Amino acid sequence: MSTENAESSADIATTSVSKIMVVDDDVTFCRVLSTAFSRRGFKVCTVHDTADIITVAEKYLPDALVLDLRMPGLSGLELITPLRNINPDIRILVLTGYASIATAIEAIKLGAVYYLTKPADADEIIARLNEHNGNPAAPVENDFLSARRLEWEHISKVLMTCNGNISAAARSLGIHRRSLQRKLNKRPVRH
Repeated sequence: MSTENAESSADIATTSVSKIMVVDDDVTFCRVLSTAFSRRGFKVCTVHDTADIITVAEKYLPDALVLDLRMPGLSGLELITPLRNINPDIRILVLTGYASIATAIEAIKLGAVYYLTKPADADEIIARLNEHNGNPAAPVENDFLSARRLEWEHISKVLMTCNGNISAAARSLGIHRRSLQRKLNKRPVRH
């Protein structure tokens, strides 16, 4: 790591977030991310099972939380409100490999401060957790979404409308439930 990167990491660690909770069912990912946060001076707690999240959050009282969107049991979206009830000032960042516009909008409406797609490095996550204002200078893409990406966005929107019920979403989309499940198990295309 260059001296410049080391200094920026040190500056990041001195901001308002000091205790981070990482919630992801991927144990290896949690270990790598928590090690990276620890090396930057943060106290870190990891949780892999959605059944334990609220109990651990009540005991640990994190300043910030990195929350996976898709996990067995409750989704990351379903956990935002109960976590904010524990600490209304908690900084929640939703991190997912299955990003969609619909889930990004819902995460922000529910109280997440940021929504990132995997892979994201520790410095980027910390920077986003410490941002308190939006960036009006953020780049605006000029490219149209591909047909495959539009399909993914439409499926995500219908699934959200059906409260995550795959059978109801499949009926609304006019496709077989297993076909929808296969589509959902694939990672979304980027553009």
